[in-house]
Amino acid sequence: MYIVTGGAGFIGSVIVQRLNDAGKKDIVIVDDLQESEKWKNLRGKQYTTYINKEEFYNVLHNSDHFLSDQSITAVIHMGACSDTTEQDMDYLWINNIDFSKRLCRFALERKARFVYASSAATYGNGDQGYKDDHDSLEELLPLNRYGYSKHVFDLWLKENDLLESVAGVKFFNVYGPNEYHKGFMTSVPYNAYHQVQETNKIKLFRSYRSDYKNGEQKRDFIYVKDCADVVLWLAKEKQVNGIFNLGTGTARTWNDLASAVFGALDKEVKIEYIDMPDHLRGQYQYFTEADMSKLTEANCPITFKTLEEGVKDYVQNYLQKDYPFC
Repeated sequence: MYIVTGGAGFIGSVIVQRLNDAGKKDIVIVDDLQESEKWKNLRGKQYTTYINKEEFYNVLHNSDHFLSDQSITAVIHMGACSDTTEQDMDYLWINNIDFSKRLCRFALERKARFVYASSAATYGNGDQGYKDDHDSLEELLPLNRYGYSKHVFDLWLKENDLLESVAGVKFFNVYGPNEYHKGFMTSVPYNAYHQVQETNKIKLFRSYRSDYKNGEQKRDFIYVKDCADVVLWLAKEKQVNGIFNLGTGTARTWNDLASAVFGALDKEVKIEYIDMPDHLRGQYQYFTEADMSKLTEANCPITFKTLEEGVKDYVQNYLQKDYPFC
């Protein structure tokens, strides 16, 4: 049995699909659907049961529950509040930290593999670099509450000597199918595609630093299918432990991304640079690039798609389709 939290969400639902592709169907999906459109990500998936996250939290505190006599292969913890603008720190603490601690203990007590989502947001403005080194973990200074909540859980694992028993991934800029429900948190490729459809141009933020021209700010963009494949590889390779960056290792500009979207649509490149909202300017990252040496040294066999390859697949095989789900 696999337990996938956030299993109806963006990355989680793609992981469930990849499990199905590998013939795995004994899956418990934990999520918080309510009135969200992400229930659509469950269509076509094969799984044992769905359980709301609040109910599941109660299950974890009850020794006599429906999982008591089940053999659990892995707990894949992708569920979290991923809104980087969330201001309620108490909510983030309960949802992203306390729940993660309890779930980690549950998995280890059951001798199940525990793989969880950290975030590149823990690196803050990048002044400390993007090295997934456990020794310098305490030195990181996240810029927002979300990043801090992920950082606190990473630190808890280290303080309790658990980093050699679990695997965590610091996702960089993930894009791809099944993200449509995320509202303003959807990726730039998703929004860029819809902008081109509506206006034949893409809007990007102006640069407010002299060392970066407009649109030349850089991010490490990674396709969600590649992320899912790495997570499932880590779930299988129990000897590979610790926190790992998960990007491509190659930063690309926003202008590159816009060009990739236009290229996938066979359209002329038209970009408009717009003002960045004041509340974002103080926490805006001008450069992110995952140091991927640690995962490479662990002999991870996954080959990452280039930005152009990933965007082309996303646009042509999903965004342009009537049924854009993975």
